[in-house]
Amino acid sequence: MSRVLIVGAGLTGSVCACLLRRELPNKFKIVVWDKSRGAGGRMSTSRSPTDPVCTVDLGAQYITATPYYARIHHSFYEELLAQGILTPLASSVEGMMSKEEELKNYVTPKGVSSIVKHYLKESAGAEVFFDRHVTHVYKRGASWEVWRKDGEPEHFDAVVLTMPVPQILQLQGDVGSSNIYCTYKHTQSYTHMHTDKYKHTHI
Repeated sequence: MSRVLIVGAGLTGSVCACLLRRELPNKFKIVVWDKSRGAGGRMSTSRSPTDPVCTVDLGAQYITATPYYARIHHSFYEELLAQGILTPLASSVEGMMSKEEELKNYVTPKGVSSIVKHYLKESAGAEVFFDRHVTHVYKRGASWEVWRKDGEPEHFDAVVLTMPVPQILQLQGDVGSSNIYCTYKHTQSYTHMHTDKYKHTHI
């Protein structure tokens, strides 16, 4: 069975894995690597080592749905609301700038990383590994050889890069090949993130 590697276990990587599994079930094996110790990326949640109920969102603290994105991503919002992962923001946030009335704000009762974890769970069968920092990507015939720190290289039939562009540009090897998919460009149609100084995200 063909193997597809998704580099990055943040919002884009988790949604990518979920959509691949839903649209092409049992067609290939999905593997997700992330250099961090857990899922989330720029939407991560930290928990107290002594009190797991005490959490803090290190990325986006709330999510804003613009009229445009609320329309084209309607199914995503409906799914997350139905699962209780998103709830409407009922109170104001100190320092929040005045926004248009059409905008809808949401919060995540279990932490913003719960969105990422939801989509990773929905990508049933995907193998998710942490502490895997990709350093080199080489084209080897019909497959891709991916190197990481402190580990042996592995081969995949396709590689999807979802980490921030500055990190992609640091990769060595054949990253410039058109057969490597950089979701910065190719997934804009369904995932758009913007975080400002008030720590909110447009989805």
